[in-house]
Amino acid sequence: MLEEPGSPERVAVVGAGSWGTALALLAARSNHEVRLWAREAAVAESINRDHRNPFYLSDFQLPENIHSTVSLGEAVRDASIAMIVVPSHAMREMMERMKLHLHSEVILVSAAKGVENGTLMRMSEVITDVLGEGFASRFVALSGPSFAREVAKGDPTAIVAASGNPDAAELIQLAFSSSAFRIYTNNDVVGVELGGAVKNIVAIAAGVVRGLGLGTNSVAAIVTRGLAEMTRLAVAAGARVETLAGLAGLRDLVLTCTGELSRNRKVGIELGRGRSLAEVLAGTREIAEGVKTTRAIRELGQRLGIELPITESIYALLYEGKAAVEAASELMGRPLKGE
Repeated sequence: MLEEPGSPERVAVVGAGSWGTALALLAARSNHEVRLWAREAAVAESINRDHRNPFYLSDFQLPENIHSTVSLGEAVRDASIAMIVVPSHAMREMMERMKLHLHSEVILVSAAKGVENGTLMRMSEVITDVLGEGFASRFVALSGPSFAREVAKGDPTAIVAASGNPDAAELIQLAFSSSAFRIYTNNDVVGVELGGAVKNIVAIAAGVVRGLGLGTNSVAAIVTRGLAEMTRLAVAAGARVETLAGLAGLRDLVLTCTGELSRNRKVGIELGRGRSLAEVLAGTREIAEGVKTTRAIRELGQRLGIELPITESIYALLYEGKAAVEAASELMGRPLKGE
């Protein structure tokens, strides 16, 4: 049973990558009891012994109220809030593994930004598909402009908690907000989820033009047209325009397309410099969600009859062997027309 909003909770954080570690830190600083699930035993052991994640944000000391485990049951069984911080392509598998351990009143918070390939489901739809409609009112999407390292440092950050159930969104808002970390509620789950997915594809495109040596004028053009592309798709799927102009849309898009810590931008930069996708991905433990999501968003656009020129160009670059310079030429050379 959930306690009163703002009171200490037992919080499960499923996923001990950069963002999972940052969210565990955030929860611990709010005096919650945190269980951080790690896939690798060495990671859990290091966190419990040394109070540091050996691979992600390793320069940050983790508080005593974070306990790590490789047992999903131990992590989530008695949690009042379960934050799912795995890549979107792993969400279905993770929910299948978790469903035997979740109690019916837990609040499920998805911090994944992507759309499932094949089904073209958003994360809220994947979770409901696996767990059943009874969990739909317990779902919250957490999204917005937020680099894990800056959250861990305590830099001022503002993000969105979106849910069809305003009480669930408010509980998350009150449980994790602080003077430096502000959570705003929203009931447009479609807009928040699709904004978070599409912005990663646009960030790859922004990285490509930088990797080719083009300047900030070019990046600004990609960001502007990327916002239009994101908005067209999300509105066609049932979102509100104003959501895409807010934290989970424009602001997250600008951060991911311009910030030095952006994983998707880094992938684009390396592709623009002439490296292959396989080489780029082999050189990092971090997941760039936009790589896999490009396929799903392209198909979703086709299903909805929405033109997605940036997504099409990045898809050709990632999966059809198109040269980066040719993809960039397509991105910057669209037919002249009214704005």
